Amino acid sequence: MENNKKLTRYKFHVVIAILLIIYCISMAPKGLQNDTFYTIKVGEYIAQNGIGNLTTDPFSWHELPYTFPHWLYDLSIFGIYSLGGMTGIYISTIILTCILGLSIYFTSNKISKNAPVSALITFIAMYLLQPYLAARAQIVTFSLMVLTIYLIEKFLENAKKRYAVGLVALSLLIVNLHMAVWPFFFVLFIPYFFEYVVSLNIFTFDLILKAKILWQRYRAKDGYEKRIAELKEKIEQNKQKRAEIQKNPYKIRVTRNDNIKKLFWVVVICACMGIFTPTGLTTPYTYLYKTMSGNTMQVINEHLPLDLASNQDFVAFFVMFIVVLTFIDIKIDLKHLCYYLGILYLALNARRQVSMFLVICTPILAKLIGEIFEKYAPKLQEDLIKIITNFYGKVIFATIVIIISIQEFKPKLNEQYYTNQDYPIYAAEWIKENLDYKNIKLFNEYNYGSYLIYEGIPVMIDSRCDLYTPQYNTKTGNPADGQDIFMDVQNVATGDAKYNEVFDQYGITHVITYSDSSLNKKLKSDSDYKKIYPTTLEQKMQDDRFVIYEKIEKDESVEE
Repeated sequence: MENNKKLTRYKFHVVIAILLIIYCISMAPKGLQNDTFYTIKVGEYIAQNGIGNLTTDPFSWHELPYTFPHWLYDLSIFGIYSLGGMTGIYISTIILTCILGLSIYFTSNKISKNAPVSALITFIAMYLLQPYLAARAQIVTFSLMVLTIYLIEKFLENAKKRYAVGLVALSLLIVNLHMAVWPFFFVLFIPYFFEYVVSLNIFTFDLILKAKILWQRYRAKDGYEKRIAELKEKIEQNKQKRAEIQKNPYKIRVTRNDNIKKLFWVVVICACMGIFTPTGLTTPYTYLYKTMSGNTMQVINEHLPLDLASNQDFVAFFVMFIVVLTFIDIKIDLKHLCYYLGILYLALNARRQVSMFLVICTPILAKLIGEIFEKYAPKLQEDLIKIITNFYGKVIFATIVIIISIQEFKPKLNEQYYTNQDYPIYAAEWIKENLDYKNIKLFNEYNYGSYLIYEGIPVMIDSRCDLYTPQYNTKTGNPADGQDIFMDVQNVATGDAKYNEVFDQYGITHVITYSDSSLNKKLKSDSDYKKIYPTTLEQKMQDDRFVIYEKIEKDESVEE
């Protein structure tokens, strides 16, 4: 009987895995984001030159110090690009999306012990994660973060060495794949340690009382037996109180796992993995601090506080969690509540963390809903597994998933990897054909700088935003000695600064900007600049999105 049940569950996992892969293929984005372009070129540079010999950034015309915060991912993407071009990158994004979906499902199942609920929640989560899926390092680290939770849970079960080795390996991978999120890897351990500390506090009074009993026996003075009996009664009363607390549906469940002591030493070893990078001994430990102290946090859209009005999907997911936790007769583990509240706080302060909220909190929500099943319908899980694994169940469920997948995938059939509306495709070609682009100082805006790097054109700025802040690019260690290139560009683009003063400061010789930008309107009437692209009717018909200006060199002898 038990073997049949295991076989049925195995069949269920196989069915869900296949359908989840189909579903994730339709969710994977085809269009490329800005970061992907510089990633390819950084990977190319590493493949050709290595890392150790770099002193200044090779992609901008500034002389800025540069490290490789996700060198391994960059190198991997370049390898994929070399083999399959942009199609290869798209295929790799599909594969990584599928791995993420499977990671969330199996981790949710591990924590919730409820496969049908885990499957349903995973499908919902992957749908909500669509805006955050891209050919960027984060798509890899999403999966690695989920796997981290899975391995923590497995290690706390039996403290087997292979799970400890797995956690150390994940730490080593993350610090080389995406250095900025490496500190978050350690954040995932905090709820477990916090719960253990709280559990110790729960039992502290009992330990004190037991110590008093031993002391009374040691002293053996008159009335000690009575005193011992009173202390034992207090211990029993404490046990009863704790039992009542655990019965209360609105109380938090606190469990004690002594394997946490072994996990602590695993974390110490994981923290040492930062020295095993080619970027320098201190860089992994200081990179995030420099990044967070920069002013990009206040400007870049994904770093801004979450706007709930325009993120109804996230609000729906959040409300579902609150409703389940508040109004249904179940408890939540303290560590899971810490995960939920901590990542919720991060998501509300920076909208990019919504993705991490969905990735991390999906298994927790699955566990809460799974406990509802266990409490009110304990047989429903097995019934659903049987229904979905029989012939008609598989057909119906597969049909639903495939129909949804087709609807999501259909728009991608005619979608291009990138278009001239987003990136200066034709303008970049013209620059390379008509200008000495390696020796000019080109002003460009933030959103398409990475594409110019992809075309081999040195830039004023690109989406490696931290590089252009004084906290990061200082050569002396003092931010006051660094260049605030990022804000200079932003101020010119928004009209908050006089463009001619900024251009003079940096010695700008050429400008590329959007045709509908305020900067273009100003340069049109500036006699110091002439438009050099587009100038012909053919160019204007081909490219109505970007314009290029050249600063007119004044003949000083004529002026005299």
